[in-house]
Amino acid sequence: MSLVHKEWYLCRFAYKATMMATTNITGSGTHTQTFKESLCSTVWVGEFKQQSISFSAVNILLSITAILGNSLILVALHKESCLHPPSKLLYRCLAATDLLVGLVTQPHCAIYWMSVVYEHWSLCGYARDAMEITGYTLCGVSLLTMTAISVDRLLAMLLGLRYKEIVTFRRTYIILAIVWVACLISGLFSHLNFRITFWGTLVSISSCLVISIASYTKIFRALNHHQAQIQDFAQQPPSQPNVLNMARYRKAVYSALWVQLALVVCYVPRFTVEIMISLSTKRFSNLFILHGMANVLVFFNSTLNPFLYCWKISEVRQVVKQTIRQAIFYAEG
Repeated sequence: MSLVHKEWYLCRFAYKATMMATTNITGSGTHTQTFKESLCSTVWVGEFKQQSISFSAVNILLSITAILGNSLILVALHKESCLHPPSKLLYRCLAATDLLVGLVTQPHCAIYWMSVVYEHWSLCGYARDAMEITGYTLCGVSLLTMTAISVDRLLAMLLGLRYKEIVTFRRTYIILAIVWVACLISGLFSHLNFRITFWGTLVSISSCLVISIASYTKIFRALNHHQAQIQDFAQQPPSQPNVLNMARYRKAVYSALWVQLALVVCYVPRFTVEIMISLSTKRFSNLFILHGMANVLVFFNSTLNPFLYCWKISEVRQVVKQTIRQAIFYAEG
């Protein structure tokens, strides 16, 4: 072998060693970026074609149910007048977010899975990025809105008669506008740097959970204390109006808590899978399936919420029933 060829092989070996070192230094971020890229490649096509078709069908079905369910809820919240306007605005924001998941994110998810089946990689990359950006944005809005609802319920108890003066429709609207802008910006930059996105998501989710848990803990402690006072002074007539108000407040708190728990149950597997992807050092085919299943569970939350509203909020349930009857009447007429 000539001296030139020896030098060429040595340079090539040094280049490979440098690249391996770089990969080790970047750690999970590089691996996760590779995993994201493998979502639109021939790596999984032959092995998971049937599963991809199933994921596409499930997302189409959930998209339809999310659109119909949340459209009914938005109509019901528009007609319903018993809820305090800021509280109603928060629920309308949550329903609108779920509606957009059904209108935008889930169709892109279905397109992604079918593009994998038919190996249409340019369309696959577009659908994957659109799904990730819109999903990240809308999930962020949902999480922050649910946190705002827990704080709203706490303020309703702490402020008492001052609640309607301080928690106004305009202030709530401004807060939600800031939430939407912040989540939209985060969503647009979510696919540019995995490490920043991962740690930002971790901090955001942890903060929201801590705030929500602290709010509901303080609420239930106050409710238990109030219940003890009611039992001590049950024979005093002046306390009766307050009892009725607290009963209604307790019902509203439980309604919000059910929606919050549903969101946590549906979102935790998705974040767990992201952690598994970032920590794994090898390419596991199971991660591909788990990633798809976790996304389905997140999107299922948008279908589940309308049922929770109808189940736990009687005023919304009555308006939804009335709206469905009117729709059937017009369809038959």
